[in-house]
Amino acid sequence: MAGVVERHSIDVVPDEERHGRPFSQFTLWLGANLQITAVITGALAVVFGANAFWSLIGLLLGNLLGGAVMALHAAQGPRLGLPQMITSRAQFGVRGAVVPLALVIVMYLGFFASGTVLAGQAVGRLTHLGETPGIVLFAVVTAVAAAVGYRLVHVLGRIAGLVCALAFLYLGARLLQRADLADLLHDRGFGLPVFLLAVSLSASWQLAFGPYVADYSRYLPRHTSARATFWWTLSGSVLGAQWSMAFGVLAAAAAPAAFVGHEVTYLVGLGGTGLTAAFLYFVIALGKLTINILNTYGGFMSLVTSVSGFRRPGAAGSGTPTVSPRARSLYIAGIMVAGTAVALLGKDSFLASFKDFLLFLLTFFTPWSAINLVDYYLISKERYDIPALGDPAGRYGAWNAGALSVYVLGVLAQFPFLATHFYTGPLVAPLGGADISWLIGLAVPAALYRAVARRDTARVPDPDGPADGREGAAAPAGLGG
Repeated sequence: MAGVVERHSIDVVPDEERHGRPFSQFTLWLGANLQITAVITGALAVVFGANAFWSLIGLLLGNLLGGAVMALHAAQGPRLGLPQMITSRAQFGVRGAVVPLALVIVMYLGFFASGTVLAGQAVGRLTHLGETPGIVLFAVVTAVAAAVGYRLVHVLGRIAGLVCALAFLYLGARLLQRADLADLLHDRGFGLPVFLLAVSLSASWQLAFGPYVADYSRYLPRHTSARATFWWTLSGSVLGAQWSMAFGVLAAAAAPAAFVGHEVTYLVGLGGTGLTAAFLYFVIALGKLTINILNTYGGFMSLVTSVSGFRRPGAAGSGTPTVSPRARSLYIAGIMVAGTAVALLGKDSFLASFKDFLLFLLTFFTPWSAINLVDYYLISKERYDIPALGDPAGRYGAWNAGALSVYVLGVLAQFPFLATHFYTGPLVAPLGGADISWLIGLAVPAALYRAVARRDTARVPDPDGPADGREGAAAPAGLGG
């Protein structure tokens, strides 16, 4: 097991331990997206008023836009050898990064809970234990797999991608035996608000991967092409998400009463009975296991990053210590318990809560994405002083008031344009009910942060400094190279 259980956490992955090819990002993110929560996300566009035709187009647009942002984060992994959120210290300060980190942890718990509700239903029926024991059993298996770490995550991604792709092909064929595709797409009346809702649903789905996507590309060799990492990540995530969401759109349009609120039983009933039904319950659980491991693993990374920022710098000033197996297990167990509790409390009002959860998450993660990407690609030019990421007295300081202020302004700028069940901004009605908050959340902080960060030249490593990994060593050309 010593060679299987991951030894690294938020520390830099040494060059001699780097391995793999960019194609591994395609298989991982394809498998992570071919799953029932993505199906329900697509169905929500129809549930809340869009027709199937424009839902499909809106979801594709959102997947492409959000997926591009997410894949830009993935391209940071091979260059730095670090998990995603620790690089936020370069923008917000070693301790200031705890602000977006706290929100990221809430996101992981929310996605863990929502996925566990759906997978728990499948596990409960597959094992005949019932929904609540199924939720608990699924959560325990997720935690154990997350504790093993990186290699198992990629193996499960490959398996889930293949198995779930075959299952979705079969279910798609069964669905089209019951419903005429031309009839489902016949209504082409366009409504801007519901179209933008579809765009926002899929964009938020993709953007929510941003805080942990580099966690799974950081083991790639340092000289891996950034462009290849970007495109393989983007294609896997967009293909998997759009495939799942398109199925959800067609299912909700074909049988709204049977599908909405009974998603798991509808999918299994669509496929058949007996062994076929048992296999489909297994597929649902497998698809959710892959993504829930990502959420648990990412939550562990974020917790360690948060705690370590308030400790003394590690050996040789690295500030990115390894975590003992016992501590790793305790962190992951805490995430499992908290996520399972949320799942059990919210399982009876899942659908409406999940829609608002997705859209509200977008409010807090678009500014973070904008700031992180502008800093990495435009300000720091893909170079970070890695030892300083763990030293509150170093180059990046403990708290960066400028970046934190921009982040808060980026969040607040979205509220006039935000439309959720519990809050609707004053500018939503003049726009016909359309929610464009996520576009504001990308544009405003990107412009503000670039203006603020360009004045703080002390935070930017010397481009002629030593290429030994201490400042984000020399790497291949960027996405255009």
